[in-house]
Amino acid sequence: MKIVNLGEKPSVLNTFLAELRDASIQKDRLRFRVNLERVGEVFALELSKVLSYSPKQVKTPLGIATVETCDTPVVIASILRAALPLQKGFLSFFDHAESGFLATYRKYGKGDYFELRVDYCSTPSLEGKALVVADTLIATGASMEVCIDKLVEDGGEPASIHLIAPIASSYAVEQLSIRYGDNVTLWVAAVDEELTGRSYIIPGIGDAGDLAFGEKL
Repeated sequence: MKIVNLGEKPSVLNTFLAELRDASIQKDRLRFRVNLERVGEVFALELSKVLSYSPKQVKTPLGIATVETCDTPVVIASILRAALPLQKGFLSFFDHAESGFLATYRKYGKGDYFELRVDYCSTPSLEGKALVVADTLIATGASMEVCIDKLVEDGGEPASIHLIAPIASSYAVEQLSIRYGDNVTLWVAAVDEELTGRSYIIPGIGDAGDLAFGEKL
């Protein structure tokens, strides 16, 4: 698996990430969603650089211009509900992309043990397309694995898979690297080292879904 950590180089992305982490700024729900959208836009621009392009002729009012435009069909699949602002950021750049949606939940057993299950999946055909799977955090990598399996089962085999998350744990990076080859790229803005027994990332950002949309019952 290829790993791209955009946060390793200085850019405004790190400012957005700092505000997402900041407990005082998190109280502004609108700003939290906007920062996720802006992070999605940065990821979208960087990801666009690895897609396929070819020259196109564009007629202007005064002549003909040759422009390299993207040929790769893109599907953006978001893990509900926290990744919806990320998807909005992606769609502001990939405005012709198709969309997919997944709902996952933790089924707890004894102690801290749990299984990740997909409760809902909606996807267009993925055959020959670039599949982007977006989530705000990747704690263990298990949710990404079950979501990819379900998307491929329902939508077919994509040409490439791109996993998007502002923050991932080092454990998740290791586990996903074991599972996937060069056809999969993980895009992150930060890798946090600590993971609790209940699979919460430290320092992380907290519950992104609650921060973006309010606490759920």
